Amino acid sequence: MKPDEKKFIQSTPIAIIGMGCFFPKSSGLKEYWRLLFQGEDGITDIPKTHWSYEDYFNEDPKKTDHVYCKRGGFLSPVIFDPTEFGIPPSTLEATDTSQLLGLIAAKMALEDAGYENAGSNNGAFDRDRTSVILGVTGTQELVIPLSSRLGFPKWRKALEDSGVDHKKAEKAIKKISDSYVSWQENSFPGLLGNVVAGRISNRLNLGGTNCVVDAACASSMSAIHLAILELMAGRSDMVITGGVDTLNDIFMHMCFSKTFVLSPSGDAKPFSKNADGTVLGEGIGMLVLKRLKDAEKDDNKIYAVIKAVGSSSDGKSQSIYAPRPEGQAKALDMAYKNANIDPNTVELIEAHGTGTKVGDAVEVKALNQVFNKANKNGNRCAIGSVKSMIGHTKAAAG
Repeated sequence: MKPDEKKFIQSTPIAIIGMGCFFPKSSGLKEYWRLLFQGEDGITDIPKTHWSYEDYFNEDPKKTDHVYCKRGGFLSPVIFDPTEFGIPPSTLEATDTSQLLGLIAAKMALEDAGYENAGSNNGAFDRDRTSVILGVTGTQELVIPLSSRLGFPKWRKALEDSGVDHKKAEKAIKKISDSYVSWQENSFPGLLGNVVAGRISNRLNLGGTNCVVDAACASSMSAIHLAILELMAGRSDMVITGGVDTLNDIFMHMCFSKTFVLSPSGDAKPFSKNADGTVLGEGIGMLVLKRLKDAEKDDNKIYAVIKAVGSSSDGKSQSIYAPRPEGQAKALDMAYKNANIDPNTVELIEAHGTGTKVGDAVEVKALNQVFNKANKNGNRCAIGSVKSMIGHTKAAAG
């Protein structure tokens, strides 16, 4: 088939029937809607629960082992009762926050969909045909402290080379290692990103597909894409999907600082002429999806309908970091053609909108490629990004 003869595949309409979330200053769906409607800023200074900017902050972006941004979007403390999910309290220290909060958010989303007994083994839905497909990136919170404990041979050598006697060296090594969470039997599953989905399936007794997708900042959207394909193929009747990212520690800030994409002013300003970079956020957003015809048959509450998803890769470009407008425009064209929707009818776009000069410019150029050729009658379309309010939530950024 020649390229100009290729047909876009008509997708199956998918209904969003339930939602659950944790975002900065939003410990639930109602709080998140309130934040949006009130236009409240969820960006704050680094809380003491995360890391001390006195130790790591320096305005010089090139200073070794320091970051030049000390603001971001952080989750508020959440009450968690491990016995509600049959989790031994002794394993909590060895279980990543993403797994625990992900479990609560999944239950929250199912209950929002009308399944009040989501946390029990009973309930008015087919658990064997309910899947969990989530966007989760590779590095999780527990990896850093657990691996840091393994540095003791280097600590010992440095102390001994500095003339510290053996007893004092061993005492210092113990004090350093005790400041990190300790290894135990449950540490391995507790630090794995793929167990975010696995623990939800395990604790909520769901028998469908469970997996995570790591597509960097597109992880949650890629997970939703796979969830829709699962429903279209008839392999599942319901899917819990979305993104999970509770990692906003000094390691993650260092990663973004050394690629020089964070905002020195600590304020993300998507599409503004004054934009100077992004700020990092934490977040969990989960959707419960069903085929539209099944949701209507089951009399589910329907928040919205997903008509199609477009996906593409940029192919070869200048660098692994450099986005290309052509790749983004291709995905947009695919989505609107698959959905049989004229872009001219769209009045609002929730964009990626990181607040970085290069990323925003490329995104606007791609949108112009798609909308300018469609918008011949002068209709206007607004564009914005919630990152200005909650930060860039990475794996949950969709």
